[in-house]
Amino acid sequence: MIRHLTLLTLCTLLAAPAHAWVPKLEDTTAKNVIDGAYGRRDPVATYLTVDLTVKDGAFAGGKDAVTAFDGGATCVADWLAAPDDFTKGSRPAQLTVSGQADQLYFQAQDARNNFQNLSVKAALAEDSASRRLPDGQLRVDIGVRGLPGEKARGAYLVRLKGPDGKLIAPVKSTYVNDFKQDGGTWSGTLVYYFEPLKAGIGASDTVPLLLRTEADTDCAYQIPLNLGKFS
Repeated sequence: MIRHLTLLTLCTLLAAPAHAWVPKLEDTTAKNVIDGAYGRRDPVATYLTVDLTVKDGAFAGGKDAVTAFDGGATCVADWLAAPDDFTKGSRPAQLTVSGQADQLYFQAQDARNNFQNLSVKAALAEDSASRRLPDGQLRVDIGVRGLPGEKARGAYLVRLKGPDGKLIAPVKSTYVNDFKQDGGTWSGTLVYYFEPLKAGIGASDTVPLLLRTEADTDCAYQIPLNLGKFS
């Protein structure tokens, strides 16, 4: 289902504008991220967060933050009308998208906190790169509320929608060790890893993320992710 990416397309995507997701770190982006972590310049935006909480009957992330992909407009209307009613399923509360640059920022912060200097050469060395996402991978963290149990985490379905309309499954999924029970339901963070370039998605494109919760309903949601908003 996933098409092979030609060398020409890959080179074009990796040469995307500075204000775009960086599938593979290079000297300029690495220096900017490190300098931001060390306070030598303003921090570089290395992630995109979409606030999916509901305030005064609207999504905090904006009126277009979530639309219905399946099940009709009633699915979104019900979510907005009763965001804390989990009898029809859990609710995503926040979504964060990031890549290699975000992991480099934390590496640089750690080095600075330990009174060390992190050079661009050291950051891009093979032993450092092995601790970050593989080239071309994108990480999506989804904070959820209202799960009936920990096992229900695996019932979530998350896809990216490619430019040709094909649905792109994550290459890996896992969880953050932050799940806790409160009032009879569970909340925590689900993590998904995608390879958008292989599906023809550009490094500065806005790509729809599709989501179904664990609930046994037809409702599925579409959340646009602007890859041009972070490095």
